[in-house]
Amino acid sequence: MTAPLLEIEDVVVEYPLRGFRQAPARVLHGISLDILPGETVGLVGESGSGKTTLGRAVLGLAPVTGGEIRFRGERISGIGTKARRALSRDIQVVFQDPYSSLNPAMTVADILTEPLVVAGASRADADRRVRDLLDEVHLPQDAGQRLPREFSGGQRQRIAIARALSRDPAVIVCDEPVSALDLSTQSRVLDLFIEIQERTGVAYLFITHDLSVVRHISHRVAVMHRGELVETGDAAQVTSDPRHSYTRTLLLAAPVPDPARQAARREERHRLAAARA
Repeated sequence: MTAPLLEIEDVVVEYPLRGFRQAPARVLHGISLDILPGETVGLVGESGSGKTTLGRAVLGLAPVTGGEIRFRGERISGIGTKARRALSRDIQVVFQDPYSSLNPAMTVADILTEPLVVAGASRADADRRVRDLLDEVHLPQDAGQRLPREFSGGQRQRIAIARALSRDPAVIVCDEPVSALDLSTQSRVLDLFIEIQERTGVAYLFITHDLSVVRHISHRVAVMHRGELVETGDAAQVTSDPRHSYTRTLLLAAPVPDPARQAARREERHRLAAARA
């Protein structure tokens, strides 16, 4: 059996409150979840459910006050800045807003080159890698000489995905990466995520409020409500026959446009994931 790539075990996140002897606000209540190599786990819930906080805890951006997070069997929660910086090679992120996540004063080539040069790559090697990255996300080679503002929202998100891929990570935390895009652009970007995973074997923690999105892209789904996991399971089961009333409420807001096509696509993705394992 394949060992988990990322393990989240009984994780608690609390934030202090102002005021004398105020008890801290608990945002996550003992969350346990794992992600296998090459797998997409969709983390779904409404705004305020704690799903983004869990992603931030994985990235070291939220304090883990209980439990622990492990990557390839090694604890990564609570590690120092230097160790966290080294870990960025293996764990990357794509944020929600493609408009604010890219430096508007830098060309696309500079945005993609920066993490490579910081990691010690030569300029020539970095330039070659940038050309490969632009090809991977289906952007023209001359895109490197342009500024982010010259691109559409979907193209900017492709640039953000290329940046996340620049150092060949093992897992990418995707924090609502398509919610700021229109529906047709969402579909194309989701297909790009799937294509990249099938080619590279990268794993995703895919955070969203939209059950139809996790149905499209996920192998397994975890549903969060008020800082707790209320349901986890195979994507087909959770998104078609959920057990928890909260998940059923989410499902009502995300009708399946073509169930047979979606089921066939999930089956093919499961087959490819099993072949890689």
